[in-house]
Amino acid sequence: MKELRFKFTVAKNMLFILTHLPKAKRYIRKTDTYTDEDRFIFAQEIMHRMRKSSKTETDVYGMENLPKENGYIMYSNHQGKYDGIGILLSQNQPCRALWRKDTADKFVARECAGLIMAKLIDSEHELLKVLRILNEIANEVKDGHNYLIFPEGKYEENHNNLQEFKHGCFRSSLKSKAPIVPIAVYDSWKSMNTRNLFKKVTTQIHYLKPIYYDEYKDMNETQIAELVKSRIQARLDEIENGTVNAKLSRKITLRDRKTIKKSSKELTDNESAI
Repeated sequence: MKELRFKFTVAKNMLFILTHLPKAKRYIRKTDTYTDEDRFIFAQEIMHRMRKSSKTETDVYGMENLPKENGYIMYSNHQGKYDGIGILLSQNQPCRALWRKDTADKFVARECAGLIMAKLIDSEHELLKVLRILNEIANEVKDGHNYLIFPEGKYEENHNNLQEFKHGCFRSSLKSKAPIVPIAVYDSWKSMNTRNLFKKVTTQIHYLKPIYYDEYKDMNETQIAELVKSRIQARLDEIENGTVNAKLSRKITLRDRKTIKKSSKELTDNESAI
């Protein structure tokens, strides 16, 4: 059972989950009452609980590389169930995601996907439907929303090794002409994709320098995929060699009582207004 640690984390938080999922469904349903920020923050609260229970700390580097203006797409390598959790917990503002339908349509993940307004994609979708989803993402990015995409599509037991990047997802960047932010996650697989139940682990998230439209406007999707992959691979190599020259932006520790400091009052106020 290679995901024993994840299953133990879920079981350990069953009472918390059962009391919070009805609230999550309400936030998802009442779009006129709750803002994107309200829903995102509530999703972070659930993810934060899962992170702490999995005994995971995360070192976040390069947050200064995130564009000042919203409306960009982040592309990250994929290692395991914690990848998205770690990245979304490090965000200070709402972020949507492209999520595989088979993994999003599961207990807890289903509600988190709804809260962050994720786009669900199925490997069995017809090409036209996939293109429509990617175009929808591009339009939402143009409207100022940020997106997280895993171009590898899935993880296996690749750990800190990169897999093939599916170039099709970079269509959203070409359509939106938005900044691309490569992300390198390291040791993220150790958080929830191992059999060790009690060992504390530390993962790393590296936000790399953004790639602006002027740099990739003459490239096709395949060339952009190779460019982003090469940037991520270079950072993974630096981590392995101990030659990283990056500023630690934030350390998410087990002592953190809450990842998001604002919005508890906002959510309470919204509840009382219903």
